[in-house]
Amino acid sequence: MRRVGVFVCWCGSNIAKTVDVEKVTAEAAKLPGVVYATDYRYMCSEPGQKMIWEAIAEHNLDAVVVASCSPTLHESTFQRCIADAGLNPYVFQMANIREQCSWVHSDRELATAKALDQTAMAVSVASKGKPLSRAQVPLTKRALVIGGGIAGIQAALDIADAGYPVALVERQPSIGGRMAQFDKTFPTMDCSACILTPKMVDAAKHPNITLLTWSEVENVSGYVGNFEVTIRKRARSVDMRKCTGCGVCEEKCPSKVPSEFDAGLGTRKAIFRPFPQAVPNVPVIDRDNCRWFKTGKCGVCAKVCPAEAVDYDQGDELLKEEFGAIVVATGCDLYDPARMTEYGGGRFADVITGEQFERLVNVGGPTEGHIVRPSNHEEPKTVVFIQCVGSRDDTKGFPYCSKVCCMYTAKHATLVKEKIPDAEVYVFYVDIRAAGKNYEEFVRRAQEELGVKYLRGRVSRIYPEGDKLRVKGADSLAGVAVEVDADLVVLATALRARDDVAEVARMLSIQTDQYGFFTEAHPKLRPVENIFAGIYLAGACVYPRDIPDTVAAASGAAAKTCVLFSRDSILSEPMIAEINPDRCSGCLTCKEICPFDAIEAEVMVDRMTREERTVAKINEAVCQGCGGCVAACRSAALNLRGFADEQVLAGMEALCRE
Repeated sequence: MRRVGVFVCWCGSNIAKTVDVEKVTAEAAKLPGVVYATDYRYMCSEPGQKMIWEAIAEHNLDAVVVASCSPTLHESTFQRCIADAGLNPYVFQMANIREQCSWVHSDRELATAKALDQTAMAVSVASKGKPLSRAQVPLTKRALVIGGGIAGIQAALDIADAGYPVALVERQPSIGGRMAQFDKTFPTMDCSACILTPKMVDAAKHPNITLLTWSEVENVSGYVGNFEVTIRKRARSVDMRKCTGCGVCEEKCPSKVPSEFDAGLGTRKAIFRPFPQAVPNVPVIDRDNCRWFKTGKCGVCAKVCPAEAVDYDQGDELLKEEFGAIVVATGCDLYDPARMTEYGGGRFADVITGEQFERLVNVGGPTEGHIVRPSNHEEPKTVVFIQCVGSRDDTKGFPYCSKVCCMYTAKHATLVKEKIPDAEVYVFYVDIRAAGKNYEEFVRRAQEELGVKYLRGRVSRIYPEGDKLRVKGADSLAGVAVEVDADLVVLATALRARDDVAEVARMLSIQTDQYGFFTEAHPKLRPVENIFAGIYLAGACVYPRDIPDTVAAASGAAAKTCVLFSRDSILSEPMIAEINPDRCSGCLTCKEICPFDAIEAEVMVDRMTREERTVAKINEAVCQGCGGCVAACRSAALNLRGFADEQVLAGMEALCRE
């Protein structure tokens, strides 16, 4: 029988205020197999870990139980601790008597009894535990970054600067993402293009970065260190090696369609670059709107191209590449204000979104930076901004705060006052959230120095009144109803998860939250990691973020990638499923439910009948140890290392003890 040591943590007062730690320690010392038990205020601290080292040596312990906080926080800490003392790190068990006990109970006596039950279960499980080992897995030191916005660009540059090759995949013709649409950035009001364009050029010229624009990831298989990825490089119908970017083809193209980059306020041609500073600076033919591809007639772009770069016969190309890590930087989408019919979004030309305002005010936009009413192209004299359109709204939108709306509304209001000094500017807000360096000062400047009128209250309705838009709302601070006759209304729409998030999540085997954003492995301690090892998350695909937070998250994801690549090989996860082929019936239910595609069919020769039969086989490098297959197995052929049946049953028996 194992010699178990039990160490109970006070966690300062987090546990001790509800649980009688000394009583739990005294009772734990009486449990079968326990040869030593003690308590300490902070077991995770260096003195606490030193106590464990000394106890292992002094009492010849061969299994350790720590009753403290969540294993998510400190299991790895204590595993390293006992490994340094010479024990196998997987003969360790942790009883969570903080989150699962002291934090959820107020009755001290009952909480103490529960803490002892949890500790007893952990001791029984540890007594049945077996040492586990980790295998060496080869590693491909090449990264894939999905998404070419500022998050993807930053992650790619950081990884490439560390000396590792990177493939940056972007579905649009150019990298740059949403930041390329902006005019200024808050709170410094510096030019967005001045910040972004050099990074775009750096990414294009970096010897370790391969740009794959107008491309999409179609399939991902494999596991950390050894991902196999299929990328569809869509036909641009323009030879990138020949094209000089002269723009003649765009000038002569007779087909015009609404520009997605200009948020529908401007037009583009069927052969186009999204914006003049596009990287790569090579146009692409939109085959859905090109006359040649629709009717077989036209061909103007090919006729006028001096470099003979237009190639109508060009086809899609499928690339199959291997990568060791994947950074997901797919960004977010914007809430459709048409859902809030009371605001008239999508019905009234002079009710626009913040994204459309960015294009109006941008010198590279459809109006060359002049703020005008879309309905008549006249300069507005009264502009109303409405915040929280789709945010903090349980009925038609999302209950969460989109974080950036207060700040980009203050930026937009500032730009109006700078370009049209005599304009009346109103902002209807719920409350102002300006949590960032110099953010509060930026909002205060718009209010106090520029004279932007902030009205605390929601807008109930917007409707046409003559050539104006009547905005009916309330000023809850003054306690009065408010009506404003506006020339232009700008809606600060919520940031939401992308429409294709479910498809991407399935392809990458990653999780999403209730709103569709990708889920971190741990929101505090592993904010850029995913539970699927080797996949990292950057930017607004995780949650609404501003540019500084997005860049920081991207650099964090890049750092994690570089840490992974710093090794010549990686160690496999030891606490994974294992199969007894003699028991396996070959039903492959486990294969169907495995979220990581870690199970495959294998033909083996039966030892008794000498006949061939199909059984399940575990890919140990892919398995994440979730245990779903173990629960689903009808023939009890599957087991989970570290959570074997005998360990689980031992824990249950301890719980049912007299």
